[in-house]
Amino acid sequence: MMIKNVDEKERIVRVYERRKRTIQSDLYSCFDPANFFIIQKRDSEVLILLKKIGFTLLKDKRILDVGCGIGDELRNFIRYGALPENLCGVDLLSDRVEIAKKISPNIDFRCGDASKLPYEDESFDIVLQYTVFTSILDRQMKKGIAGEMLRVLKPNGIILWYDYHMNNPKNPDVKGVRKKEIYELFPHCQIYLKCITLAPPITRLIAPYSYLACYLLEKLKIFNTHYLGIIKKGETV
Repeated sequence: MMIKNVDEKERIVRVYERRKRTIQSDLYSCFDPANFFIIQKRDSEVLILLKKIGFTLLKDKRILDVGCGIGDELRNFIRYGALPENLCGVDLLSDRVEIAKKISPNIDFRCGDASKLPYEDESFDIVLQYTVFTSILDRQMKKGIAGEMLRVLKPNGIILWYDYHMNNPKNPDVKGVRKKEIYELFPHCQIYLKCITLAPPITRLIAPYSYLACYLLEKLKIFNTHYLGIIKKGETV
């Protein structure tokens, strides 16, 4: 089982090394109208959801980003009111972690395997993952990371989930995580999921001409590709 995890980690590293060579550098730029719409709409949904569950005072909250990349999402939480000294990020890719450290040296970024988090039990109020699980094809590795996220989560804390729920037919290196699988990864938990984010190919076609059209199509939900969710320890009361 450990050998499979090592193989999966090596596969993920290879995939992202290949993406650096083959994906155009500005594909996910905020200056692109489609990406700007997707990011702004997602972030507004995150804030609405945090307010709904009463997580609006973030200055005393310890927050961990699993698969933190270069730290963009943690820096968002500083804008929401979190303090840098309460923020931690873990990523498998060392080059991303080095960039994150240079940009935000006051945030605790570490390179490591999220299935073996280097933190104490029940030490975080919020654990977030944005599009990490779709990049993992090995079932056991997914289970290991989900278990670690729950282990380091405080009893009254939340896991903030944002990820694809469908496959990308043009990219065999990712696999959507459907509702059934989320419930299997986080058994005996309270789970709330909302389908958001208009499919990126559709957004790229429409956003340069009309954000309103993108907004209305996303409202329909039938073309949405991601789940935004909150996961809490314990059965639903």
